[in-house]
Amino acid sequence: MTVLTQVFVYLAAAVVSGPAAKRCGLGSVLGYLVAGVAIGPHALKLVGAVEDVSRAAEFGVVILLFLIGLELRPALLWNLRRAIFGLGLAQMLAVAAALAAGAVVLGLTGREAIAAGLILALSSTAIVLQLLDEKGLRRGPVGMAVFGVLLFQDLAVIPLLAFLPLLAVGGAAAAHDAQAAAHGINLIGDWPAWAQGLAVLGAVLALVVGGRYLTQPVFRYIARAGLREAFTAFALLLVVGAALLMQLVGMSPALGAFLAGVVLAESEFRRELETDIEPFRGLLLGLFFITVGAGLNVPLVLSRPVDLALVVLGLMVLKGLVMFCIGLLFRGPWRDAGTAAVALSQGGEFAFVLLTFAVTTRVLGADLAALLTAAVALSMAATPLALTAWERLARTPARSGAEPVNAFEEESAPDALIIGFGRFGQIVGRVLTANGFTTSVLESSVEQIELLRRFGRRVYYGDGARLDLLRAAGAERAKVLVVAVDDREKATEIVEIARETFPHLKVMARAFDRRHAYELLDKGAQVVERETFEGGLAMAAETLRGLGWRAYRAERAARLFRLHDERMFEQLRPLWGDEERFTIATRESSPRMDDLLRSDLERAVTRAEGETEEEAKGPDPGAFGC
Repeated sequence: MTVLTQVFVYLAAAVVSGPAAKRCGLGSVLGYLVAGVAIGPHALKLVGAVEDVSRAAEFGVVILLFLIGLELRPALLWNLRRAIFGLGLAQMLAVAAALAAGAVVLGLTGREAIAAGLILALSSTAIVLQLLDEKGLRRGPVGMAVFGVLLFQDLAVIPLLAFLPLLAVGGAAAAHDAQAAAHGINLIGDWPAWAQGLAVLGAVLALVVGGRYLTQPVFRYIARAGLREAFTAFALLLVVGAALLMQLVGMSPALGAFLAGVVLAESEFRRELETDIEPFRGLLLGLFFITVGAGLNVPLVLSRPVDLALVVLGLMVLKGLVMFCIGLLFRGPWRDAGTAAVALSQGGEFAFVLLTFAVTTRVLGADLAALLTAAVALSMAATPLALTAWERLARTPARSGAEPVNAFEEESAPDALIIGFGRFGQIVGRVLTANGFTTSVLESSVEQIELLRRFGRRVYYGDGARLDLLRAAGAERAKVLVVAVDDREKATEIVEIARETFPHLKVMARAFDRRHAYELLDKGAQVVERETFEGGLAMAAETLRGLGWRAYRAERAARLFRLHDERMFEQLRPLWGDEERFTIATRESSPRMDDLLRSDLERAVTRAEGETEEEAKGPDPGAFGC
């Protein structure tokens, strides 16, 4: 079978199985696993050996860890410190210990039991977060607790990759050989232990220093060039380079990608990195799960159905009970503790990675790993049903309505999303921030971002016309979108995209002139503000004062002009688009507006002759004589 044929089969399986499983409410991961089994050597036999594709697909796990690292901002870790390092650590240790004890009772050796317990303690991030989103629980205390546990589990994958080889038969020497086999080329394999340690430390320092100081100039150089494909290529280069560096010193490639993500978590280019790499992560993870399904030992599973059922049931019940008790110990309501426990009761995506790794490093046998792989997949499939059953048993769904916002979502759920943070956008942003509203800001000028970051403003690089970036910046949950870019066509494009994709947003846009304002309104903006209008009015009032007018008279003249102009703006709006009629109407209305303005101003001055200056500053209900 040719390479192109295999690629075609895998991609076709991904396209068919993922959406179909999601529509059935089972999650795309389960769909990929089932598709892999279907096309594998034990069913339709559409693919041959899966090793080559599996190696490429495992890069999806590396990218996933890079994206997890990008999320580890200090503010997030601090806000979720109790959920991550309290609840998450307790869950991991208690569940691993309980599962290991159960495994010993079933006859596994000590090292096998410890490895199986640690691997099966992990839960499925993809399935759990999707279920919580569907049930509206992601933003409440249940969502916060569950996300903290999942984040700790994701972080634990890195030390697990380093720890598992130490359980290998033969001790440290076997662990060294296993790591070399698992991670590929190891340039320091023959060095003394102290030299290897220094080499690993040097590689980590190189990642930290390079990520913090060397990547930023390259990002800015590419951003100034405006080549999106170059930005994507450099993002992938970072991930591959970091993974390769760790591989060369005998460590897991995933560790390098994770560290690179952590280093770049505070970068102004973080959102652009996330949105550029996300499609590769989804595609490669999908292929990874398909290869896991294709490599599943179906005859073994069919020959031991009772054992498999007991393992799945024992796994979910034991994990659920332990997590429920931990939730109660952390003083959570019993319904919330139960919801979190059931949601986390399945095995996780990283279990497939770690089980394969455990076989490679000779910690677990192939037959045992195959049985556990099947058990993890079935537990994933059973989770939606188990969560629905729990909600019915508890007789009321877990609380979601008036709960506080999840700390994980604070940055991505702003009150206002501001696109363009130049002279115009900064004024809007400063007023909103000063009055207690949260904002998310996208700016495409590297120079502007550098300047604003010096003053402590959090601004991210990105093109506001990109739908994926709008989503990443929080457009789906924001209340208001402020389009303040210094580009006429770009502003119109952003307004059009926002109204089509996020109809709940109130769109407010900066217009260059009257014609641009009509164009923005036509594309769906609810509020437009001509960028120089208010500044021009203020200057006109000051000019009148410079010509000898009293302050109250000058301010009243400016107010009257604004009212007349707004009326004229609305009267001419139906004619916009018909250039000839619009031009004629504008030319005819200008002298008429001047006459009305002069007449109203004279009448206002006459009426104000007996008023004090403070009284004259008040509203003039008769300004238009109506």
